[in-house]
Amino acid sequence: MPVARPEPQEPRVIAHVDMDCFYVQVEQRRNPELRGQPTAVVQYNDWKGGGLIAVSYEARKFGVKRSMRGDEAKMVCPSINLVQVPVARDKADLNVYRSAGSEVVAILSTKGKCERASIDEVYLDLTDAAKEMLLESPPELLELIFEEATKSNILGLPSDVINREDSVRAWLCRADADYQDKLLSCGAIIVAQLRVKVLEETQFTCSAGIAHNKMLAKLVSGMHKPAQQTVVPSSAVQDFLVSLPIKKMKQLGGKLGSSLQDDLGVNTVGDLLSFTEDKLQEYYGVNTGTWLWKIARGISGEEVEDRLLPKSHGCGKTFPGPKALKNNASVKTWLDRLCEELSERIQSDLNQNKRIAQTLTLYARACRKNKSDSIKKFPSKSCPLRYGTVKIQEDAMKLFESGLHDFLGSQNTKWSITSLSVSASKIFDIPIGTSSILRYIKGPNSTVSPANLDCSSLPEDPSLGNKLYIAPNHEEHCEPSLSEKEDYGNNSPESSSEPNKAEEHKAAQYVDRKKFNTAGSNSASSSTWMFNVEDIDPAVVEELPPEIQREIHGWIRPPKQSSSKTRGSTISSYFQPAKRSG
Repeated sequence: MPVARPEPQEPRVIAHVDMDCFYVQVEQRRNPELRGQPTAVVQYNDWKGGGLIAVSYEARKFGVKRSMRGDEAKMVCPSINLVQVPVARDKADLNVYRSAGSEVVAILSTKGKCERASIDEVYLDLTDAAKEMLLESPPELLELIFEEATKSNILGLPSDVINREDSVRAWLCRADADYQDKLLSCGAIIVAQLRVKVLEETQFTCSAGIAHNKMLAKLVSGMHKPAQQTVVPSSAVQDFLVSLPIKKMKQLGGKLGSSLQDDLGVNTVGDLLSFTEDKLQEYYGVNTGTWLWKIARGISGEEVEDRLLPKSHGCGKTFPGPKALKNNASVKTWLDRLCEELSERIQSDLNQNKRIAQTLTLYARACRKNKSDSIKKFPSKSCPLRYGTVKIQEDAMKLFESGLHDFLGSQNTKWSITSLSVSASKIFDIPIGTSSILRYIKGPNSTVSPANLDCSSLPEDPSLGNKLYIAPNHEEHCEPSLSEKEDYGNNSPESSSEPNKAEEHKAAQYVDRKKFNTAGSNSASSSTWMFNVEDIDPAVVEELPPEIQREIHGWIRPPKQSSSKTRGSTISSYFQPAKRSG
């Protein structure tokens, strides 16, 4: 359930930038002959011409809609060009669109805090840039206003004036405007400049909404498309929201919105205004009730996250109708393909961005032959993520088998899978400047920072033998655990949660006869683990980041041959425990 967040103390300038039928634009850039022609991008699917995932504005004039299949689109518009999404591993490959989206993000992020919300949409916090402009070159003192900014749509301004651009220019340059509107004027100019720069450097057009919070900016960014922007002054908020269908509001398109309609008779945001905060809290709890009361008045404290990279990586495939998967072998075939793609993407993220993913999650949609209980959902399952394609494939299949067991319960009945997806989430940055395996094990929030330790200067302890002691922060096993149930039906999920704050156990740490203590260590800790350095498997070490490899190779004297021993699901389990001597 949504929760109200604290409102900022000072006014903000937030923009939501949405690319115009982005997949079509990418294909038009790849093939300029498609420009100006009715065009649609079709998801790989041989049933009725495939599903449309993007439709050009030229095709929309003929009545072509995204809900159509390719064959139906041809009936409505015989001249339409249907372009197939690239295919890899027998499924849609969206990498070309992700890369194109990254080009746009690189431009937009130059003016403020930038949050990449999906392949083709971005939130910007332009507050600091707007304040700087207002201080150094306020619009009311400028002789010329950036031309694209004068084409803005300002909510509350008459739209049927003879010279609309002059009216907009006058609004942007009002000397008597309040501070909030002056910041919005600067924000409108900045966004117009960014949109023009995106067009010049990438050949892509985009639309935008500019407001004082993310909610309003998102609501209006698609009001005037293509290649336009809309500004929401504070004075226009109530008039804009009063007739807005409640289902159009973010987080109200599902069960909560249906509950408002069925239980309270709320169909528009204006209807919601008739309920007091106490009444809404009575129905939906304190937090959600307050959130509903606030959004009805255009109030939202949600901040723009400074994030240019996705919070998770995921890939999936649907199997409609007769293509449904009906046995473990067919599920494994597709899971192997999905995991291969996921492995490539997280490995690329690790190499390029120095980020580690911690959690592997499997989602599925399933049906049972027993229709009396057909509404039961296939539970999502998660486990710690092990890098390496084969490991991910093995773990994903275990997750599926665990989920299938829970889904079927005690019933021995036939089943079919209509959707499969895997995701890697809880991604964190590898700490800059650290090369310690201990820091890597403990995670980003660890207080231990042994990166600068010089082991050569530490005293030897002959009683230790060739042993390595490591204190684990938590035990991870690749036994599937039930995670929050999520609906997941696309190839690029954007949902994830913050990294787990694992419990840290204090313990003495020894490496290759060299004894050293980290802050707060306690050699008597019962959770200390002991390993033989000779039992480190070099084949496993090669899968770790280079800085970690260098440290471990310093422990191994001389290098030993790769062993075929089965290893566990965490770094610590890659080392075989040695028995303590009495």
